[in-house]
Amino acid sequence: MTGKTPLDILTYGNPVLRKKSDPIARITALIRRLADGMRAAMHAAQGVGLAAPQVGENLQLCIVQHPKLQPRPLTLINPVILEKSDELVPLGEGCLSLPNLTVQVIRPRAVRVRYMDLKNKPVEREFTDLLARIVQHEMDHLTGKLIVDQLDLAERLRFEARRRAT
Repeated sequence: MTGKTPLDILTYGNPVLRKKSDPIARITALIRRLADGMRAAMHAAQGVGLAAPQVGENLQLCIVQHPKLQPRPLTLINPVILEKSDELVPLGEGCLSLPNLTVQVIRPRAVRVRYMDLKNKPVEREFTDLLARIVQHEMDHLTGKLIVDQLDLAERLRFEARRRAT
């Protein structure tokens, strides 16, 4: 978590990705450095979101940024979904921890989320459309859920066979 070198992003199969993350009790210099390292890793991988478990830290912290929808990185600490829209939208999702895999995922079109920012300030915000999807995807990582979990059994077996063959 030091220096300018981006953190390594863990890939599917690493057990850290399946663990439930712990809440962050205090926002310290160490947490801020972790967030900085995650932003650098996300940008280096050309991603739009990254959760702490993806860099080996089981903490409830994620970074979200979409160049057109959220031009500056947004850090969500201990995020909680307060409300979800009834409208569900299917869309293909990828993941930095599952390279070369796109999975059709059905998610609420909008969510209202409460979280802390890096200044220890409570924030409540509504996210819609693609930004809501990115936030929900990253929050899934905090509970050990991955997009591969959305595959039916046959698709999952094919994915596992392809993964073992490479």
